[in-house]
Amino acid sequence: QVQLVESGGGLVQAGGSLRLSCAASGSIFSINAMGWYRQAPGKQRELVAAITSGGSTNYADSVKGRFTISRDNAKNTVYLQMNSLKPEDTAVYYCNALIETRWVTGTYGMDYWGKGTLVTVSS
Repeated sequence: QVQLVESGGGLVQAGGSLRLSCAASGSIFSINAMGWYRQAPGKQRELVAAITSGGSTNYADSVKGRFTISRDNAKNTVYLQMNSLKPEDTAVYYCNALIETRWVTGTYGMDYWGKGTLVTVSS
C-alpha cells in the first residue's frame, strides 16, 4: 500500500508565496519521476512541474521562472516552491509519482496520486 500526502496549500494574496510538500509512504521499492499537477474549476488537470529521480526538471510555460520543483530522495518527498503567485494559479494541486513496489514475482511500477491540496490566490 502506497500513499501520497500533500500539504502546504492555503489562501495567499497575489504576489505571495507558498510551498507545497508531498510525502510518499508505504511499501516503496523505488520512486522514479515525481510531479505536481493542478486542476482549476471547469478546466482539465494539467502538468505544473515534474522531476526525475536524477533531478532533471520540466515546467509548464505558465509557471517557468516562478515555481521550483525539488525532491528529497531520502525522505521520499517532493516539493513545489511557488513564488509570485497569480490569481490564475488558483487550483487544486495534486502530487503524482511513478513508484515501484516489490511483489513476490518482482517489482512493478504504478502511477500514484495524492488527494490534492487547494491553493487560492486572491487579487
